[in-house]
Amino acid sequence: MTPSPDRTLLIRNARVLLPNGHFQSADVWIEGGLIGEIGSNLDRTADTVIEANHLTLLPGVIDPQVHFREPGLEHKEDLTTASRACARGGVTSFLEMPNTKPLTINQAALNDKLTRAAQKSFVNFGFFIGATAENLPDLQTATPTPGIKIFMGSMHGDLLVDQEGALDRIFATGTRLIAVHAEDQARIAQRRQEFAGITDPAIHSVIQDNQAALNATQLALKLSKKYRRRLHILHLSTAEEAELLRQEKPAWVTAEVTPQHLLLNTGDYEKLGSLIQMNPPIRSVHDNEVLWQALQDGVIDFIATDHAPHTLAEKGRATPTNQADEEASATTVFLEPAKVPSGMPGVETSLPLMLTQAMQGRCSVAQVSHWMSTAVAKAYGIVGKGAIAPGYDADLVLVDLDTYHPVLREELQTKCGWSPFEGWNLTGWPVITIVGGQVVYERGKFNEQVRGRALIFNP
Repeated sequence: MTPSPDRTLLIRNARVLLPNGHFQSADVWIEGGLIGEIGSNLDRTADTVIEANHLTLLPGVIDPQVHFREPGLEHKEDLTTASRACARGGVTSFLEMPNTKPLTINQAALNDKLTRAAQKSFVNFGFFIGATAENLPDLQTATPTPGIKIFMGSMHGDLLVDQEGALDRIFATGTRLIAVHAEDQARIAQRRQEFAGITDPAIHSVIQDNQAALNATQLALKLSKKYRRRLHILHLSTAEEAELLRQEKPAWVTAEVTPQHLLLNTGDYEKLGSLIQMNPPIRSVHDNEVLWQALQDGVIDFIATDHAPHTLAEKGRATPTNQADEEASATTVFLEPAKVPSGMPGVETSLPLMLTQAMQGRCSVAQVSHWMSTAVAKAYGIVGKGAIAPGYDADLVLVDLDTYHPVLREELQTKCGWSPFEGWNLTGWPVITIVGGQVVYERGKFNEQVRGRALIFNP
């Protein structure tokens, strides 16, 4: 049974990130799941008191692109394991994608996911409706949803919508936000034939090259401008796309980037192989640098993980490659990329990865919080989220910016049980995660009774 959200909570002596981007040493009073007051030495009596001892209090992360695999693919992940991973990683809300079994392409499938999540999810949730060439009416009526997901490439079956005529009809009808996976399927198919038989994992980034991404982003941008349709470009990965948006991005278009496209590059295939195969692929060091600059400049609006777990067996790996098993990796038999599922887990590590970058001077802690919470809430019109201020939902995370701890396989909550960042020594790990005014995660332990709620979208 879910604990009552009407209980009161007092966080004492935290380093609080305020909406203006400044930090204040303060107490935070929470009642009825909402932030009630922020101030010094609040004279309050609460059901639960957290002594923060100068830990940093941030708005909970909103991860706007995840693949949690339920229903139909629960051997990789499910809503329980994925949302536990969220709670450990400071992610208090997620937006999940439609490529489950069955596909989330109508109201019945959407309702099923919402029901499952209400019963199982430790954190708040929202689900995209997936576009096909045939479900235009469903795209207008299915609710609640943050928007319409279109796979322009790197997909097969009904969710692949790669013909301009079908895309034009979707962009022309309705007003809902459209989020695109932008890759040119025809170019990918042609290059798969050209490079067939090559098993070097790095060939994946050659087959699904920068041009394949740029072609699709150009088409999506053209259709968005044609109809002035709200567009979001998922997991932007190339320097060319970033420069295109720098020159031609309308006010109604947003874009995101993943930590792996900022922090990993094609040189990492040598060590990690198929574990870092994803769509769109990992790119060059030059792409990393241009994406970072675009994020800093506001050309890219926010960060998502594209959490997309697969088992190690599916990845063709007996064990993940890390410092402890380099010898095992030397005997790994690599499969042709077309035979390896693309994707990697990410919700547990995204916040500490980015906060570590902040502590190394690459950006600021306030910028990280903006990119991972505030800007996401604004872009998707998520009511009550993304700031620490009176009246906002008490979705919060207390992080430790003074202690470093490595990514350890045995501590991961994701069902797939591995991370491409194993061994990375990170700071900013969540100490306490709060969802709706309730402590869901504290120092390695979970409150099994807490459940998140369906997100409310105000387009």
